[in-house]
Amino acid sequence: MIFVDEKNKALKITAIAYNTFRESVRDRVLYNLVLFVALIVAAASVIGRIAVGQEAKIIIDVGLSATSVFGLLIAIFIGIGLVSKEIEKRTVAVILSKPVRRSQFILGKYFGLCLTLLVNTTAMAAAVALALIFAKGGFDAAQLALWPAAYLIFLELAVMTAVALLFSCFSTPALSALFTLLIFLIGRWSPDLKLFAETADSAATRIVSRALYHLLPNLASFNFINEAAYGESVPARLLAGNTVYAICYVAALLAVAVLIFDRRNFK
Repeated sequence: MIFVDEKNKALKITAIAYNTFRESVRDRVLYNLVLFVALIVAAASVIGRIAVGQEAKIIIDVGLSATSVFGLLIAIFIGIGLVSKEIEKRTVAVILSKPVRRSQFILGKYFGLCLTLLVNTTAMAAAVALALIFAKGGFDAAQLALWPAAYLIFLELAVMTAVALLFSCFSTPALSALFTLLIFLIGRWSPDLKLFAETADSAATRIVSRALYHLLPNLASFNFINEAAYGESVPARLLAGNTVYAICYVAALLAVAVLIFDRRNFK
């Protein structure tokens, strides 16, 4: 009986996730991939002529940076609409009137957008790999560093999706986008925040800075773009550590999101 109940919960979450993914496709989120592939491959032919010896570095740097930016925009602007759009259209009451728990609704929405981001990140990384092959005239060793760096980008986007989803559970879309962007910027500057916490003159400032450093996501550890551009491989320990960190942080954010969403009244 317990096994059947858990299976039903998983099926409901999967159904919501699949519908969320389909909605993202209908919103033409993935159509930017076609433009991205065309631009990156076209740029590779130009870079190959004017940047002799630096083709791989420039293509990986520009390509992965574009992947991060595109993914962040998707995570923010679609992530904040996962819940707020359903509330504005009054469809959330219809969904929750069925045998669907609020926690299943939140988890399904999150995993659906993560699937969109996974497809997006994979396709963009493949476009960068294609540009490398085109520019170098065949396989290049730099591609070995490309995919682990792209995986770290996906982990970062998964964390930011959870942040956007959390804010969308209690705030307006505009404020949710602003808060999520601020969290991203602070997370990218996490090492500077730690240094500030250690060197600040005021004790209160040090306490607040240290608290923010530990509470906010350390997104700097997911940024391996520059190293990948120089052909450095991501250490296995870093990949494993960041994977565990992202899973734990996302789990905590989703737990808070479910707690807030459970207390909202949609009548």
